[in-house]
Amino acid sequence: MIHRSSTPAGQQEFSAHTVLCCSAVAVCVARRKHFLSPLLLPLHTECKRDGPLYTINTLFFCRFGFGAWSCGELCAPSRLRSLSSALRPFTMPRVDADLKLDFKDVLFRPKRSSLKSRSEQTYIGIPVIAANMDTTGTFEMAQVLSKHTLFTAIQKHYSLAEWKTFAANHPECLEVTLFLFLLHQHPFNYHVAASSGSGSADLENLSSILEAIPLIQYICLDVANGYSEHFVEFVKRVRERFPKHTIMAGNVVTGEMVEELILSGADIIKVGIGPGSVCTTRIKTGDGGCSCPGDVAKAFGAGADFVMLGGMLAGHDQCAGEVIEKDGKKFKLFYGMSSDTAMKKYVGGVAEYRASEGRTVQVAYKGDVENTIRDILGGLRSTCTYVGAAKLKELSRRTTFIRVTQQSSQMFS
Repeated sequence: MIHRSSTPAGQQEFSAHTVLCCSAVAVCVARRKHFLSPLLLPLHTECKRDGPLYTINTLFFCRFGFGAWSCGELCAPSRLRSLSSALRPFTMPRVDADLKLDFKDVLFRPKRSSLKSRSEQTYIGIPVIAANMDTTGTFEMAQVLSKHTLFTAIQKHYSLAEWKTFAANHPECLEVTLFLFLLHQHPFNYHVAASSGSGSADLENLSSILEAIPLIQYICLDVANGYSEHFVEFVKRVRERFPKHTIMAGNVVTGEMVEELILSGADIIKVGIGPGSVCTTRIKTGDGGCSCPGDVAKAFGAGADFVMLGGMLAGHDQCAGEVIEKDGKKFKLFYGMSSDTAMKKYVGGVAEYRASEGRTVQVAYKGDVENTIRDILGGLRSTCTYVGAAKLKELSRRTTFIRVTQQSSQMFS
């Protein structure tokens, strides 16, 4: 019940007293009615409000179907900030109930198409990137992917001498062909990026590589969590030192941080914390990743300009590591860059203040990566045909996702 009492002109006072109540009650404030469901928590607080004195003898928390209402919302939100602040210690943790979808939750909806064949369109400069991981971001991988105009983010642990040897023996991976130059009118289509962490030693190592091999025009700045102020400042430092290079930076998952990194000098933002198949950051801090050509197509359909792959390219001849034979079957090791394996290899183990956010798995040996690349490119061509996109850049504009519970029949799986 609300009790109104008169106050002298200009006096500002509003007191709220709460009592335990387990039945539904109605509260009328400022000529508006709010119906409360059973209330479970007694509270007591006071605040000020412009106008006459009000005394409210009721509890202030209830749960509607669309969210939780506080006392401040039931009264006048713009004038009861002090009450809201007073009650903040009693509020429950906020849960974002909005539906989030992963690759496995959606399929493409086909659209009428004027294309006569899936094979008529030729894609040049495919924006698919081999991840800058030990096992996939290798020079051998770059040699194969560059022939298909795919991109490789070379892992950061190669020495300057190894880079010089690669550049001398395989200049085709760094140079732009005459055909691509004439087709696009400018030499933008380089096929490799030099990767770096965010430490001072990383910056010096990156600088030595880029100064020795000026044909490298792409930089991949990679950390597991791109939300630190240190990483933002590092991106700014790299941009100042290399004003004409294309900088790829990540990883982040929110629009606000994407904007922050772009304003700091990054050109391409890697989106997804823990998206990889051997990254367990998802369990600890959240996200998802590509496991088949259809997922690559969905990423482009959702608006991605580039798609980075790790697990899909693992297990091939071009990946680092030896072939392991076990029970008559062949495997290759594949591990996340925050796994025990990677940290023991490069920093002597997992620090006491850190947790391993990756795992090491044995991936079935797949042979030459050429077959996998053809499979990915074929999947992209098919997807463009199904949605009526004449080129890959049109895919996002032609895409409509539908939500499904099962993508394919499991009868013979």
